[in-house]
Amino acid sequence: MRTAAPRILTIILTALALLAAPAIAQDQESGQKIIKSHGVSRFGDLKYPADFTHFDYVNPDAPKGGTLRLSGFGTFDNLNPFVARGTPPLGVALTYDTLMVPSGDEPTSEYGLVAESVEYPEDKSWIIFNLRPEARFHDGSPITADDVVFSFNTLVKQGDPTWRFYWHNITKAEALGPHKVKFTFDQAGNSELPEIIGQLVVLPKKYWEGKDFTAGTMTEPLSSGPYKIASVVPGRSIAYERVKDYWAKDLPAVKGQFNYDRVTYDYYRDQNIEFEAFKAGQYDFHPELISRNWATGYNFPGFQKGLVKKEILRDETPANTQLFIFNTRLKKFSDPRVRQAIGYAFDFEWLNANIFYNFYTRLDSYWANSELASKGLPSPEELKLLEPYKGQIPDEVFTTAYQPPKTDGSGDSRENLRKAAMLLREAGWEVRNGKLTNIATGEVMTIEVVENQADMDRVVAPMIRNLRILGITMTLRIVDTSQMQKLLQDHNFEATFSVYPMSISPGNEQREYWGSAAADQEGSRNLIGVKNPVVDALVDKIIYAKSRADVVTATHALDRVLLWNFYAIPTYYSQGTPVAYWDKFDHPQIQPKYGVNLYTWWVDPEKVAKLQQAGVKTN
Repeated sequence: MRTAAPRILTIILTALALLAAPAIAQDQESGQKIIKSHGVSRFGDLKYPADFTHFDYVNPDAPKGGTLRLSGFGTFDNLNPFVARGTPPLGVALTYDTLMVPSGDEPTSEYGLVAESVEYPEDKSWIIFNLRPEARFHDGSPITADDVVFSFNTLVKQGDPTWRFYWHNITKAEALGPHKVKFTFDQAGNSELPEIIGQLVVLPKKYWEGKDFTAGTMTEPLSSGPYKIASVVPGRSIAYERVKDYWAKDLPAVKGQFNYDRVTYDYYRDQNIEFEAFKAGQYDFHPELISRNWATGYNFPGFQKGLVKKEILRDETPANTQLFIFNTRLKKFSDPRVRQAIGYAFDFEWLNANIFYNFYTRLDSYWANSELASKGLPSPEELKLLEPYKGQIPDEVFTTAYQPPKTDGSGDSRENLRKAAMLLREAGWEVRNGKLTNIATGEVMTIEVVENQADMDRVVAPMIRNLRILGITMTLRIVDTSQMQKLLQDHNFEATFSVYPMSISPGNEQREYWGSAAADQEGSRNLIGVKNPVVDALVDKIIYAKSRADVVTATHALDRVLLWNFYAIPTYYSQGTPVAYWDKFDHPQIQPKYGVNLYTWWVDPEKVAKLQQAGVKTN
C-alpha cells in the first residue's frame, strides 16, 4: 500500500526539481520555446541540479596518487584512435575531453565538461553549446568554437566510418562566437541527437591542420584530458600520467574521479600468460574472461593470503551481446534457414557444463539482462509497430516466443541436428558423398571461422563435430589482432564471434550495427551485412522515440526481428562483470547504476603498505 509523502519531504523534492529544471525562453522568430540548461537528457529529465557539486557515486575528497596497472590483449600501432587505420592503445580516451560527460546513474543524461551550458528548441532541430572560457589543451592554449567545428567536420569526413553513421542526421556545425557552437539537424524530433553530439571529442585545429589525419601515428597528438601519455613501447606497453593542473579537475562532472597519478597498460598475446602475470602481481586489475580461471585458477598464494579480491560487479546495463555471426553478403549464408540450421549445432548446455563450469547464461536477446530484452509474445504496443510489416518479417515474430535451441547437456545433439537437416533440405541443400551440397549450384558447404583468441578452439570444436554430421566442414583460423581488425574492416570473413556493447539507451549506433546504409560501408560495425527495410524502420522508431517507454517498446520489436531472422547465433553472457584485483584500492559505497567506473576508485596507502610488506610489487 502506498502512503502519501510527508509534507516537508514533498517541499524538499519540489525544490530539488525546480533546481534541476532548465530555464525556458521564447524564440521570437519561430515562436518555439528555447530550453537553456547545464545538461542535456534525451527526454528532458535531469537528476542533478545546476548547482550540483559532484556525482553521487564519487568521493569528492578521494585522495590522489598511486598507480593503476592494467593489461591489454594483442597489440597497438596507432595513437590516433579516431580513424579506421591501425589499432589504438587501451586507455587513450583518458587524454581527451568531450563537450559533455554522461552521468553513471542516469540512462540518458549528460552534464557540461568543455561546454558549460546548452540551448535547444522544443523540437530539438538544433543545439547550441556554450563553451567554458577556461577550457584548455595540454599546451595551455584555449579550446574554442573553431576547434569544435573542426573536430566535427574532421571526424565525419576523415575519421572512422562509425562517426559518419552515428552523426548521420547532423548537417552543419558553425561557430557563432569564440565560445559558442551551433549544430543543426536535418529533421526535428530526433531526441538523441543533442545527447550524442555532446559526446564529441574536441581536437585542436592548430595541431592537426596540415597533417594527414587518416594516417597512423606513434607521436602523441595534442589533447586536453585528465591524463597525457608518459611513455610508449610500441605494441607492448603504454603509460599515462595525471595532468596535475588539469583545467577541469574541480568541475562537478569531474570531481572525485581520475584519482591515480599513473595508469599503465602492459600487452600480452596469450591469455594464459596474461593471467600468470596477474597472479605474479605484474598488474592490478583483471576482468576475468575465462570461466575456467574463475572456477579453478584462484589458488595462488596472493589470493590464499587475502591479498587478491575476487568479485562480480553488477550494474543495470545490458549484457555484452556476444554473437557467432555470419557474413550474409556471402550467397551460402543468405538464406535464414541455413543460418538457423547452423545454430542447432551450437550446444550451449554441453559447453556450459563441460567447458564453462556452468558460469554462463544463454543469450536469448540482443539486450539480455535488461528491461530492453523482448520476452514472451509481443505486447499490444509492440504489435502496433510490427503488424504493418506482416509478410515482410517471419511469422514467428507474432506467434512464438523466441527460445534458442536447447539440449540435455549430454553432448547428444541428434534431435537438434535432425531439425537442422530438415531446414537445410528446405533451403536446397543435401548431403552428397558425405558433403552438404547445394542442389542447384553444386557448391559444397564449408565454413571458415576467423578469431584472434586461440582459446576459442574449445568453443568451436563441438560445433565442428556436430556440423560434420550434417556434412559441413568447419575450420578455425587464428590470426593476430591487426589481421583480425583488417578482415573485419574489409568484411572479408565468413564467420566469427563478435561482441556488441549494448547501451541502456539505444539509438543512432543501431544504424551502424544493423542499418542497410552501413552494410557495404568499409569499416562499419554492420559486420553481418544486414539489409532489411523493416530493421531500418524499427531502428528509426528507437531513434525518434518520444519517451523512455517508446524506446523500450521499439527495442523489443527490433530484438524480435533480429532474433527470428537468425542473422547470428546468440551465445552466452555473465550476469555481471567478474573481476579480480590486488587489494590496494578503495571505492565509494555507492557505485554507478550503469557501468563499472574504475576511475572513481583510488589507491589506499595503507593497503599498498600491506602489499609491499608481503613482497608484492605495487608500482
